[in-house]
Amino acid sequence: QVQLAESGGGLVQTGDSLRLSCAGSGRTFSTYTMGWFRQAPGKEREFVSAISRTGINKYYADSVKGRFTISRDNAKSAVWLQMNSLKPEDTAVYYCAATGSGSYTYATSYRYWGQGTQVTVSS
Repeated sequence: QVQLAESGGGLVQTGDSLRLSCAGSGRTFSTYTMGWFRQAPGKEREFVSAISRTGINKYYADSVKGRFTISRDNAKSAVWLQMNSLKPEDTAVYYCAATGSGSYTYATSYRYWGQGTQVTVSS
């Protein structure tokens, strides 16, 4: 089992950057693929990015490719999402999640979730 807690959200302007952090607890953190999802008001939760157990493989939604970077440090049980060139359409609650199996782009594959952190990008 792993518990997750996100931080780093906030209110920024278009073009600004933010770095989201996700702190995990438990000795099994390195056994999970980690993902970031986001949910805007009135919309379904959508995949943003994922990183494999070792950190070698990284995946991004087309909407964030080239702007967002995911990374992890298993020794610290942490994963980060560096978000650059933010746009108003990036406004959402961002969630960190952990999965042991299944497709990394599907929210239903993830067993453990954090509480989320709000990101608001003003135009």
